[in-house]
Amino acid sequence: MRSQLSRQVIQQYLLTVCAGVILLAVFVAISWQAAHSVIWQDWDPRYQLLHWVKENLLLVCSFILLAAGLITACLFIARSLRFLDEIVAASKQLAVPDDREIRLPRELKGIQDEMNLARQQALRNAALAQQAEQRKNDLIVYLAHDLKTPLTSVIGYLTLLQEAPELSADLRARYTGIALDKAQRLEELINEFFDITRFNFTSLVLETEHVSLSRMLEQITWEFRPILAEKQLEWQLDLEPGVEMVCDPGKLERVFDNLIRNAVNYSYPGTAICLEMHSRGEMAEIQLTNRGRTIPPEKLEHIFEQFYRVDSSRGSRTGGAGLGLAIAREIVERHGGTISAASQEETIRFAVQLPLDLHKIVRKS
Repeated sequence: MRSQLSRQVIQQYLLTVCAGVILLAVFVAISWQAAHSVIWQDWDPRYQLLHWVKENLLLVCSFILLAAGLITACLFIARSLRFLDEIVAASKQLAVPDDREIRLPRELKGIQDEMNLARQQALRNAALAQQAEQRKNDLIVYLAHDLKTPLTSVIGYLTLLQEAPELSADLRARYTGIALDKAQRLEELINEFFDITRFNFTSLVLETEHVSLSRMLEQITWEFRPILAEKQLEWQLDLEPGVEMVCDPGKLERVFDNLIRNAVNYSYPGTAICLEMHSRGEMAEIQLTNRGRTIPPEKLEHIFEQFYRVDSSRGSRTGGAGLGLAIAREIVERHGGTISAASQEETIRFAVQLPLDLHKIVRKS
């Protein structure tokens, strides 16, 4: 399939050839009339030349057309090569990391616009990759720093238990509980390190099966009841019964787990977390709403990016590696669905839409 520039060059060449044929025909007609308006002598060299041309008119016209065609072809080839040189020179600018605009001749404006667009997109992607890498490096530094605190506590309390065997049973149980709590926090931080180093979106493969979305959500919310009780939170559930879907249940559970943990970590104590699920035609709509500090719009638009945390404080116990929501979005989109977030008036809402039959989406695409 020819490009727009190729079609343009071919059209101009054909138009030039047609114009040359027409001009030659007009020139021959005018010359014929002019020659017949003059009285020639047989000895006149001009008469002899014109007589020869008349006798070989087809040969002469063919030669003129061939010569004109070759000259025109050479000019257009030279022009095309000049265009190619311009494009090659401009393509080298794409590898230069600056924002200078690429300039090409007027005939190449379409290519110029496409190259500038590709350049801007590459610069944006490079900036986003650099920001993500910087956020990842910062998080590794923060997590490494945070590892010291629980590890020091675990070592300190275990050493105290070892060196003071005369401690009372109550005090020993108290110190053991504190050490266990710190060890669990240490495990969470180590798991976040694993998430940062091993998670790869390109290797995400879905293993689908037929499951009950209603029962899946009921089970997940039941498992979170102890955590909600500890945080002085409660559930408000509105789950449509009997909703079946084809999906990867293990990965969807991770989506809902990440969303619920996010809601638990950022909810005001004494409030309710509302989970709604309803089927709408061939789609399932899930909404998770909690009461918490309003997320500013400038942070909300980055909330699904890798290694981004709304609460970037280093010592925050609730601050994860910034991968949970990025993983959730990737899994939802692999299922042919969408996920979005909204926050206003101290209310945070995540909305997920999923096709009930992933196989139908794949067949349609």
